Amino acid sequence: MRRRDFIALVSAAAVLPLRGRAEQPTMPRVGYIWVGRRGTDLGQLAGLQQGLADNGRILGRNLLIEERYADGSPDRVPALIAELLALRIDVLVTPGTTLTRAAQSATKTLPIVSVTGNPVGTGLVASLSHPGGNITGLSLLSGDYSAKWLELLKEIVPKLRRVAALSNPDNSLAAGQIDHLRTAAQVLGLQLTFLSVRPAELETSLAAMTTEHFDGLVVTDDPFIATLVPKVIALAADRRLPAVYAFSGIVQEGALMSYSSNFFAMYRRAAGYVDRILKGTPPAELPIEQATEVALNINLKTAKELGLNVSPTLLATADEVIE
Repeated sequence: MRRRDFIALVSAAAVLPLRGRAEQPTMPRVGYIWVGRRGTDLGQLAGLQQGLADNGRILGRNLLIEERYADGSPDRVPALIAELLALRIDVLVTPGTTLTRAAQSATKTLPIVSVTGNPVGTGLVASLSHPGGNITGLSLLSGDYSAKWLELLKEIVPKLRRVAALSNPDNSLAAGQIDHLRTAAQVLGLQLTFLSVRPAELETSLAAMTTEHFDGLVVTDDPFIATLVPKVIALAADRRLPAVYAFSGIVQEGALMSYSSNFFAMYRRAAGYVDRILKGTPPAELPIEQATEVALNINLKTAKELGLNVSPTLLATADEVIE
């Protein structure tokens, strides 16, 4: 072999491994953001991971999830979304209307899979059947069943008169919930006081739970409020305040009662959207699924500690009872 041919052969052999590595397909990256600390998202990330595994996408093997947490500071969300976009993720998963709107403001091209209360009513998408942009996912339509929170509270506390409701005025979905709650309060003859969870007003609102003479509490389903649930459960127990929560699964943590969609199940289903987008389907072509299942969960131990008798009729309608 001539020296020139030998050098050419060696050079080609050196380039081939480099080229092979360069041409290997990159592992898909899914972004996930939450307004609270890690582990406070009510099973949403766990549901997403399970749903991805159901579709053959295993973390670390053929998929990466880039997680970002605002640690209870909503003003950090835009910067965290910018971090995820800089990583060139393939899909962004956003829980709740406020986080989804922040993501929508940051990008009009990256596919976003969201689980929100009412994406049409809040202007996130054009319609459920034809989202029309870069957002798709599931709709909980929680505003539609928010009136039920007061009805359930009244049923478990027959002498209910004054009720506090924790809500986030900055969440556009809250307006519909507030209207439903006010209407239900009038029908049931209840005096309803809304307590804001805006950061500047939060401590005053939590203090009001201990100083005002409320007979019951409604905890609405804003993502930021979800980060406060452990503190609210402790306050409610200390004040012996019956409360109904818009978050599934928390009766195991001592909450009296919850009435909501199952967030683990919702994000497990949302993973199917992520999978289809990673396979090439544009989000605009994926109709938004409307969740219809709402579960009532009751903690009988907490009820007994509060001196409440749960009627057999209410127990019969419960999906889960903690004894």
